[in-house]
Amino acid sequence: MTATLICNARIFDGSGANPFPGALRVEGNRIAEIGALEPHAGDTVIDAGGRFLMPGMVEGHAHLSFENVCATEDLIKPTPEAQCFATARSAAALLEAGFTSAYGASEARLRLAVAVREEVNAGRLPGPRIRAGGLEISVTGAMGDEARLHDPRIGPSSIVDGAEEMRKMVRLHCREGVDNIKIDVSGDPFYPGTPGHTTPMTFEEVRVAAETAHAYGRRINAHTRSIEGSKRCVRAGVDALFHCEYADEELLDLMEEAKDRIFVVPTVGLFHQIMAGEAAGHGLSAEVGGYMNIPELLENSCRTHTELRKRGVRHLIGGDYGFGWSPQGTQGRDIEFFIDYYGYSPQGALVCATANGGLAMMGDGTLGTLQPDKLADLILVDGDPLADPRLLQGPGHIALVMKDGALCKTALPLVPAGQRTAPEAVTP
Repeated sequence: MTATLICNARIFDGSGANPFPGALRVEGNRIAEIGALEPHAGDTVIDAGGRFLMPGMVEGHAHLSFENVCATEDLIKPTPEAQCFATARSAAALLEAGFTSAYGASEARLRLAVAVREEVNAGRLPGPRIRAGGLEISVTGAMGDEARLHDPRIGPSSIVDGAEEMRKMVRLHCREGVDNIKIDVSGDPFYPGTPGHTTPMTFEEVRVAAETAHAYGRRINAHTRSIEGSKRCVRAGVDALFHCEYADEELLDLMEEAKDRIFVVPTVGLFHQIMAGEAAGHGLSAEVGGYMNIPELLENSCRTHTELRKRGVRHLIGGDYGFGWSPQGTQGRDIEFFIDYYGYSPQGALVCATANGGLAMMGDGTLGTLQPDKLADLILVDGDPLADPRLLQGPGHIALVMKDGALCKTALPLVPAGQRTAPEAVTP
């Protein structure tokens, strides 16, 4: 069995503990040993030069088909062929930036992420592990419904009404190979007719969606910003809740009771980018954000997710990247946002990006931490992201990426056991 020894590293294992010096051996696609290790005959040796070794990151709300989009038209007008290439480029960009997994939300077309997932799994395209999302499933007149009586156009969503239509649409998604079903339970600031505090989808529709997805062994995820929408999701058995800005004490208690079952993805990056002026060149200035109620949403996001952090509810990073102002591969910005907005320690924010994401991806604890017998998804970082989280905001400081035991990116020499090279200097 082929083996790789990464030595002279500073190891953050994803548990939340402080990093420690040591080496890590990979055999096949699994981590074999961690500690003060010596090379075995036949090992390929990588001298980390003191770099920061950590689990690969997980994008917790992936829109792989979103590439420089700024409006609904950017999702519904391109040809399927063009969108397939965009989805493949996004997958490659995530991997290059140290994201070895992508937990899918929704895509511009039903099978885009499914097709790219299959190509990645076959080794024909570079990309992370992918739990593929399909189309958003919404209801008439709510988020995602782009049609009007005078203009019956089809948006990037499946529109259903009632439990039986929901059941059939979830079954169709499962038939077509989708891993993660996404339902739009609440409103959204980009849809003035149904703002974020509204809840167009009924509890019965949510319950049937969750029941049907689980019957096929798939995950069910929800766009939910409203208090009532999030309560419906938790009570109905939804696996991952995206956004969750508004909350009351009853909802916080419900989420705490379900903390070993659910994952929550705040997607705070979009609010920050609008209010900081980063989206202004694309028509979303801070002033426009004010009209959309973004400041109130951001304020509620800080309050809700700070409290959820204190209660031990598992957060994931990522979400709503791929817009013109937030390129794919920059999702690591959320680590700094989690520290600044939600009060996470640097170690805690990295756990959200690694161990929590691994549990969402696999569910069995085999992914997201650096421990013996775990899957070998890991990255080497130039510098210390605990001291400077900005190092993870793009590919520039990612010196090595390994996924499933295979090297996907490395700037370091591979040396057979018995040969040594001088350690490479690295920024502390």
